[in-house]
Amino acid sequence: MEENKAFAFQVVGRSPGSWARAGVIHTPHGEIPTPVFAPVGTQATVKSVSPRELLELGATLVLANTYHLYLRPGPEVVASLGGIHPFMGWQGPIMTDSGGFQVFSLEHLRRIDNEGVTFRSHLDGSEQHLTPERVIEVQEQLGADLILCLDICTPYPCSRGQSEADLRRTHHWAERCLKAHTRSDQALFGILQGGTYASLREESARFFADLDFPGYAIGGLSVGESKEMMHQMLEVTVPLLPEDKPRHLLGVGSPEDLFECTALGIDIFDCALPTRIARNGSFFTRQGRLNIRNSRYTDDPAPIEEGCECYACQNFSRAYLRHLVMAKEILGVRLATMHNLHFMLNLMREIREAILSGDFVALEEEFLASYEVVDYEVRKRNREAWLARLRGG
Repeated sequence: MEENKAFAFQVVGRSPGSWARAGVIHTPHGEIPTPVFAPVGTQATVKSVSPRELLELGATLVLANTYHLYLRPGPEVVASLGGIHPFMGWQGPIMTDSGGFQVFSLEHLRRIDNEGVTFRSHLDGSEQHLTPERVIEVQEQLGADLILCLDICTPYPCSRGQSEADLRRTHHWAERCLKAHTRSDQALFGILQGGTYASLREESARFFADLDFPGYAIGGLSVGESKEMMHQMLEVTVPLLPEDKPRHLLGVGSPEDLFECTALGIDIFDCALPTRIARNGSFFTRQGRLNIRNSRYTDDPAPIEEGCECYACQNFSRAYLRHLVMAKEILGVRLATMHNLHFMLNLMREIREAILSGDFVALEEEFLASYEVVDYEVRKRNREAWLARLRGG
């Protein structure tokens, strides 16, 4: 791999009393202030929101899905049109994942060996084969600023033996990805695994730190384990990663996660939660999620949240938003999505400002004292239902 001259990371502030830090990631398509929340644009689009609206909402990083873009429209098409930035009309920084999580979620359609992953497309059933080298080639064709190694996302629960086998294969694939990567204007992140076994997480952190990647992603968490277990894994992992490299917690990003995991040293979050719950009529508020389908909002003239400056809250009542959702009008999904993204992006800005001012611990305590976190069993059922939809079940 050529020396990366277009990418840099610097820490500009730290929080007393926690591991939280503020930084800046420099990329060819602009700076990313950290900690940062990246809206998920699976098919090179954040569902129902235009790139201009994302910019107005304050997004500074978008994550697209390598697996889905590989299948449709194909990396060659995207490359022929100038790469993913002009293709999707977003000129800010972009990250593409490796497809590892999709391999995990579509387990009934795939087979894994040392060479890579053989799977059947969820679109047409055609057989496909992805190796670490091919995943890097696809991401180089797509042209995102930040890209990820192919990994195996170990399920939960999982035996230590299976977690260790997945870890060995993930490490082997990471070495091959690093060797295959050629573009000096992209930063390749390694993905740590290890399941819920502290010693394996420590081993993975040391392994990737020794390979000196430009950044590190922590995978295989928020796959069914408790929040407490996730935090324990971060506590043993983060201290072993280089201080001068960004840390990305893959697929994690509920409001409480932004505080609790930033406090544990995470710099980058991505999650489809804000857009996914919007499609079900749920809105984030400072007190917790508000389900607009509840009949109590039928004639409620109030906005979703008093004081919120998003377009939905500034212009529409709960009654109208409930009407749109119940009538299955597209505008209802769009307004819910814009509100939820505004909430998450604004909260992340508040967190960063609080780190820089030394007030992060106080802000975290204040927020979590009034925010009602979704019950673990409810979250588990919701996640299982989501995975079943991904698998076509």
